Amino acid sequence: MAIQVGDKAPDFELKDNHGRTVKLSDFRGDKNVVLLFYPFAFTGVCTGELCELRDNLPTFVNDDTQLLAVSNDSVPTLRVFAEQEGLEYPLLSDFWPHGNISRAYGVFAEDKGCAVRGTFIIDKEGVVRWTVVNGLPDARDLNEYVKALDTL
Repeated sequence: MAIQVGDKAPDFELKDNHGRTVKLSDFRGDKNVVLLFYPFAFTGVCTGELCELRDNLPTFVNDDTQLLAVSNDSVPTLRVFAEQEGLEYPLLSDFWPHGNISRAYGVFAEDKGCAVRGTFIIDKEGVVRWTVVNGLPDARDLNEYVKALDTL
């Protein structure tokens, strides 16, 4: 079961597409976090979603908010994907132990070996304030993120 609104967001430490360590707790007290899980780099729906975020980046990466996108792809895969698509926000690798963080958030599809489309908006205190979980083929609505961020 996915993490619910009002739950404390599980902390994590993952490598980004440049091999840098990113911890959720590093943003506590400083920024709200849009934590987005997606199935795989280079797939149609995922690429569309992540490029839509790229095209609206000032809404999701600013003095008050940080976007973190997580997949079960390896760091080298994420590096190439980010370069190819011009993604300038952290793509985090939940590759090994495979899906460990996706499982902690309740969005790992065991039968597929990847995360489903889960999004969690986490406030500056580390509490989940909004969430949506979509199936693998179902893109999320970017406008819903914006509305949720406006309530913080």
